[in-house]
Amino acid sequence: MIALTSIITKRRSIHRQLTQQQQRNEALEREAVQLESLANLGSAAAMIAHEINNLLTPLTSYSELALLNPEDRVLSERALRKTAQNCRQASRIMESILSVANAGSQEKVETPLLTLINGAFDCLCRDFNRDGITVEIRVDGNLPVWGVPVQLQQAFMNLILNAREAMLPRGGKLTVEAESADNEIRIRLKDTGCGMNQVEMKKVFDSFFSTKNKNGKPGSGTGLGLALCKKVVEVHNGSISVDSQPGAGTSFTVILPKK
Repeated sequence: MIALTSIITKRRSIHRQLTQQQQRNEALEREAVQLESLANLGSAAAMIAHEINNLLTPLTSYSELALLNPEDRVLSERALRKTAQNCRQASRIMESILSVANAGSQEKVETPLLTLINGAFDCLCRDFNRDGITVEIRVDGNLPVWGVPVQLQQAFMNLILNAREAMLPRGGKLTVEAESADNEIRIRLKDTGCGMNQVEMKKVFDSFFSTKNKNGKPGSGTGLGLALCKKVVEVHNGSISVDSQPGAGTSFTVILPKK
């Protein structure tokens, strides 16, 4: 009888411990969800700052040039048009990146890929020839992609910016090409810049990792551009890969599924 009572007491004790442990696990799960939400919000804020800076930097140069040439009405009007255009783009970007960071959804539409590529260059407000960079775009004007236009355009803009940075100050050539194959669209951006080693290639899509800060010298990279690209592409059920060698340039390949 005593042994049976002891067994029942132990079972009750074990049951209480299991209940308490389950409650602790549930509390930890709730805390983890809250922390994940905060992390997403922090990443979104950092990405927004990065993307808005990408739009504001060329506008600053454009505006300063217009101010130095007040008699040039054409230049002033061009600067104002670019400012209005990039402000609208900035507003769409903030909404879009918050959606990506929170794994939200936005309306996907069919858009000509060439329109998105040209739009990315337009947002940069930069003549690459001034940097000694030749741009060659080999994209069929009728080739469509399926997705959220502002997200895809921002991803391409980051890839273009990275290519430009990699070719400064020597200059070089940036090639943007695309092809339709089976059930996917394959987009490739190739530059003739400084390239990356194997270690850098493995980390290049990690948040806050940047190849623009080499040899201990502070650079302009935040390490968020390519992380954003990867997330945007994955939200569109696609993939992004990189191929590079030091001194031999870099090639990024984006694969997006057809509608």
